[in-house]
Amino acid sequence: MADVFDYDAELSLYNEHFRTAARVGHADRVLDIGCGTGLSTREAARAAVAGSALGIDVSAPMLERARQLSEGFTNLTFEQADAQVHAFPPAHFDLCISRFGTMFFADPLAAFTNIGRALRPAGRLVLLVWRERDRNEWAEAIRLGGSAAFSLADSTLTQGILTAAGFVDVTFTEVHEPVYYGPDAATAYDAVLRLLKLEDQLADLDPAAAEQARTQLRATLDAHTTPDGVYFDSRAWIVEARK
Repeated sequence: MADVFDYDAELSLYNEHFRTAARVGHADRVLDIGCGTGLSTREAARAAVAGSALGIDVSAPMLERARQLSEGFTNLTFEQADAQVHAFPPAHFDLCISRFGTMFFADPLAAFTNIGRALRPAGRLVLLVWRERDRNEWAEAIRLGGSAAFSLADSTLTQGILTAAGFVDVTFTEVHEPVYYGPDAATAYDAVLRLLKLEDQLADLDPAAAEQARTQLRATLDAHTTPDGVYFDSRAWIVEARK
């Protein structure tokens, strides 16, 4: 689907770190919050060969693509749902994972309390969340990500939320990898336009200002083009906890 931004490509260098931290077990029942097009859900399902994986997201287009990419799996399902209020089966899951899918909750305490109820006693939580905006070059350079994208960046605040939601043994491990926007500046430009719905924003500007914004974006992407593609520096936390 051309109108769905390729987050999997953008975050590809984070995947191995996340997979290692998740340590999905052979018979685990895994809940994947904010699963997007389902890459992390499929990886969980492959590891949990005697278990299962449920991916949830609020985006119907993302889930449509996830289902297309997941044909042939017998232990994997997707649901359109809001983790803050969804009626998960209580004490059902062994592991809850989320790859950049938990920063946008309107009420994070309610959301993590609800997620916690879905985990069995001693069930594990593994999250990948962005560190602070000023530690993420992509956000500063092309003004990506509103403040909500960094809502769990403060480790003290996030630990407090998770503790209040009933989690224990909360830890934070920094991951430092670049994010990828395409093989060349032209492809990256199109990707950013889709991600930001930038043409809609530029339509509100006068033609000269709109063209200046396009020129500035192209120059920024040119400056970050390497022989391997267009990359921006980034930092994130892997957050781990248990019930």
